[in-house]
Amino acid sequence: MSDNTDIPVAILGLGLMGRALASAFLKAGHPTTVWNRTPSKADRSAAEGARPAATAGDALKAGPLTIVCLTDYEAVHEVLDPCELDGMTLVNLTSGSSAQARETARWAERRGARYLDGAIMAVPPAIGTAEAAILYSGPRPDFEAHEAVLGVLGSATHLGADPGLASLYDVAGLAMMWSVLNAWLQGTALLGTAGVDAAAYAPFAQQIAAVVAGWLPGYAEQIDRDSFPAEVSALETDARAMTHLIEESEAAGVNAELPMLFKAMADRALAAGHGQDQYPVLIKEFTTPRTP
Repeated sequence: MSDNTDIPVAILGLGLMGRALASAFLKAGHPTTVWNRTPSKADRSAAEGARPAATAGDALKAGPLTIVCLTDYEAVHEVLDPCELDGMTLVNLTSGSSAQARETARWAERRGARYLDGAIMAVPPAIGTAEAAILYSGPRPDFEAHEAVLGVLGSATHLGADPGLASLYDVAGLAMMWSVLNAWLQGTALLGTAGVDAAAYAPFAQQIAAVVAGWLPGYAEQIDRDSFPAEVSALETDARAMTHLIEESEAAGVNAELPMLFKAMADRALAAGHGQDQYPVLIKEFTTPRTP
């Protein structure tokens, strides 16, 4: 693994995130070539010291490592299909699905390129700091060959050889984010009916979220063992509490759709005979596709 700041990089795509990536490389001393379909978007990066390329193909010639950060995978193929990729390493930080990542990895291999897929778990201002978590998946040797360079962008984590893993972790993280935020909004709405403002509730909500997060490793062990002994609370007890949450919400005039969803999933698990199991047994509901 090299830490040579003379290693050149190319950036394809100069939206807010692409410009942040270019800035981080430039600040770290890497010769940086940039390209965007709208050439004027390269002006800010050029002012910071980047070399604008006339075409994507020209940018690829700048060195062996190219970072791709475009609108979607369709744009990735539209831009790169005409280009010579043999011997290149492509690090695709474009958001998309795991299926798209795997298909693009196969496409890159057929073109003679090495390919890593990635997911940026950060906002543009955090790029270049330890707060920026960036996930990578694909062949580990290809990651290790460029780990020091990629580390310029933030905390670089390799998830495994499956190129779809970064995309899967990305959406799994979004599921956590929206679930926590929606649960907090449910509680905020409830307490708001009693004149408690969101700022007053937020510290208590943070405390509850931290406690629940502490349960995850033990619950994960139950899921991996496919054994769910009720060490803390049986699902049937949780289901009764869900009913209380629904009733309280409806009585207060607060939307009860979210707790009703919780209860519907719990009821199916109860009907399947899991009432005496612990809450993680609901994984069986999440791994069973349902028709909308």
